[in-house]
Amino acid sequence: MNDCIFCKIAKGEIPSTKIYEDKDFFAFLDIKPVNLGHALLIPKTHVKNLYEFPEELLSKAGPLIKKFAIAVKKGANADGINLGMNNDEAAGQLVFHAHFHIIPRFKDDGHIHWGGKEHSADEMQSISQKIISAL
Repeated sequence: MNDCIFCKIAKGEIPSTKIYEDKDFFAFLDIKPVNLGHALLIPKTHVKNLYEFPEELLSKAGPLIKKFAIAVKKGANADGINLGMNNDEAAGQLVFHAHFHIIPRFKDDGHIHWGGKEHSADEMQSISQKIISAL
């Protein structure tokens, strides 16, 4: 994609604080981090989201995500790590180039998690069957 900001970052056309690069992936610090050390891992090939991620490439991403989670936690001296990937606008995806967030977390950082909602047993059974059918 000629106008994709993450493609341009991976190609070095836009500056970033690079922390890793190999033939398939590029990792850099988020410019508006949740906490200092918030990193993004992107495929160098333009992939819009998780749904379009090639299986072979996705299998390489898993070990890198783990490697970065450990490194970000240690480097930031964090108490924990959040991993995230927003897919689609409704889920908060702002840049439509697949990317994984590795976010250092601290006990007193003030960030909260979204709350869950209770649903009836019938609703839970119904949605579970729809998901199973979609598999």
